[in-house]
Amino acid sequence: MSANEDQLKRIQDKLQQLVKQYAAIKKDNQTLKTRLEKANTQLATQTGSMDAMKQQADVLRLNAGKLKDGEKKEFEKRINNYIREIDKCIALLGE
Repeated sequence: MSANEDQLKRIQDKLQQLVKQYAAIKKDNQTLKTRLEKANTQLATQTGSMDAMKQQADVLRLNAGKLKDGEKKEFEKRINNYIREIDKCIALLGE
């Protein structure tokens, strides 16, 4: 084989190796994207559960009369915000 043929063969071998590496990296990337999506979904679910539990704890403390003045005001603000959101939704449905 001539020097040019040897060099061409080495280039082809390296190109094939790069294509294999690209395929492997692409597969790994897809796997990581899937894992990230699952983790984000799980995080959103857990965050929602945590918020619901905090609300339940606040309601229980309010019923037990164990809320401090600051906590009570914050709780009332949240309730008022919920009421405003509900009113907005009702207004949009009425249009």
